[in-house]
Amino acid sequence: MGPSAMRVARLGDRLGEIGWRIRERGSVSVRAPESVKMGRRNARYLTEVVDVCTRLRDETGSMLEKGCLPVILGGDHSIAMGSASGVSRFYREQGEKIGIVWVDAHTDMNLPETSPSGNVHGMPLSHLIGQGIPALRRLAGPKPAVDPKNVALLGIRSVDKNERKVVKASGVRAYTMTEIDERGLATCVKEALAIANDGTAGFHLSFDLDGVDPRYAPGVGTAVEGGLTYREAHLICEAVARTRKLLSMDMVELNPTLDERNVTAELGVELILSALGKTIL
Repeated sequence: MGPSAMRVARLGDRLGEIGWRIRERGSVSVRAPESVKMGRRNARYLTEVVDVCTRLRDETGSMLEKGCLPVILGGDHSIAMGSASGVSRFYREQGEKIGIVWVDAHTDMNLPETSPSGNVHGMPLSHLIGQGIPALRRLAGPKPAVDPKNVALLGIRSVDKNERKVVKASGVRAYTMTEIDERGLATCVKEALAIANDGTAGFHLSFDLDGVDPRYAPGVGTAVEGGLTYREAHLICEAVARTRKLLSMDMVELNPTLDERNVTAELGVELILSALGKTIL
């Protein structure tokens, strides 16, 4: 329902208004969870996640081959394993690599053995850097989708106890809300973009709407107080656009059943517009 809500918020029309030509590819179908087996408890619905991410990887790569900039809407943040892997594989075939900027309240770096819930949407980034379940970590090929030294996280404020060890040992750069408050968001964003663009063809932006404070984005499944403000979220996306190095992006974790008058979907659309070049003047 998340992608549908952003379509209802006129994403395609509004992108057209700022000069983009849109090629709508529809939805990657996902079976309802009550119709399939949950499978292993420390990686729930793994078979379905692998299937969806594999099809999304191929679709993302196909769009890049056609000269498009893929914008992927969700839904569950586990889809980032498919989208980012597709982008990584495309550029790897050209002898280049990508970076990732990950905006989120969570680091999403659990492994099956550290996850308290077994929800794979809490694990995508660890798999993209080459850890965890083979079928997921190899979506981009035999090498990880991204080098940890080219990964920066922004807005972090909720990390599971055992996940902290994974994050600290990984080599990714995580900017917590405490650091952002102390040093200023503009400084942290500038550094994060430099990390993602260091020796890369550009970067994939994976924006989880729970990175924004629930006062502005109530329609998310794992809301955490103390997040980015409305303007801070736009600052990040506007800075992304100014680099002219954005290769692709996700806008994820929208849950319309928890939203209020579609305000979170509207915010997601507005942030996509900012990342793709809309400015105040």
